[in-house]
Amino acid sequence: MKILISGSHGLVGKALISSLADMHEVFDLVRREAKPGVREIEWHPNQGIIEPSKLEAFDAVIHLAGESIAEGRWTDEKKRRIHDSRTNGTQLLSNALAGLSRKPGTFLCASATGIYGHRGSELLDEESAPGSGFLAGVCRDWEKATEAASSAGVRVVNLRFGPILAREGGMLEKMLTPFKLGLGGKVGSGKQYISWVAIDDVVGATMLAIDNESIRGPVNVVSPNPVTNEEFTRTLGHVLNRPTIFAMPEFAARLAFGEMADEMLLVSQRVAPKKLTDAEYQFQDPELQTAFRKYLS
Repeated sequence: MKILISGSHGLVGKALISSLADMHEVFDLVRREAKPGVREIEWHPNQGIIEPSKLEAFDAVIHLAGESIAEGRWTDEKKRRIHDSRTNGTQLLSNALAGLSRKPGTFLCASATGIYGHRGSELLDEESAPGSGFLAGVCRDWEKATEAASSAGVRVVNLRFGPILAREGGMLEKMLTPFKLGLGGKVGSGKQYISWVAIDDVVGATMLAIDNESIRGPVNVVSPNPVTNEEFTRTLGHVLNRPTIFAMPEFAARLAFGEMADEMLLVSQRVAPKKLTDAEYQFQDPELQTAFRKYLS
């Protein structure tokens, strides 16, 4: 297949390219001048610039680009960049794909379980209604921006990623130093659910979504075994052979991280990968302790 990927230098993009490059012809969608003789296509989403003719003849387009939500404090400007980097680029790409004479069969666009907002212990699947909050609003607009391609007959899949476990990058990279020093602990009550997913299952689920034409619309890319923050913390400490007694109260989390604390650390999302399960996807890392040992080895 001939596949185009944006955000190829991010955590998911790197892992995907590593798996796809041996089997398929993979091109990068880059926000700079394309290098001659390299499989790159130039675009400038912030300026609304893309050359639709260069998007012809692709079998699949995978759109992963967007401002990091975990880097830096959430000022008004940061929140604007988080929102606009996702919605504007997706809208531009979706409109361009919709207008092609030869459209790709599949448009996979990243999204996130943040769309569900804070839901306590409620079990959520792809049919569950979106929640409230900043990230929920971003995800709603992000997914809505793919409608032009969908209306034009392109099979659109919105990949709702949970927090990703990987050897490099993702949530583990930020947590490891304090936990290795024995300074880790639960955040808030610890009862909030984390619907995590291992990077190998992110890749596996994405490849399934490329190949399985019956899959469309939102897909929860999460482990079938979500855990509470307290269990996540205790399991990580066990694998690292470190104590996890330094709990962070809610007020301290809000003081340190501002609005991000409520949206990312204290939020509870117990999400089920119903569509992946229905498609008989075989998870490589369904259990948290096994995943920790794999990615921390």
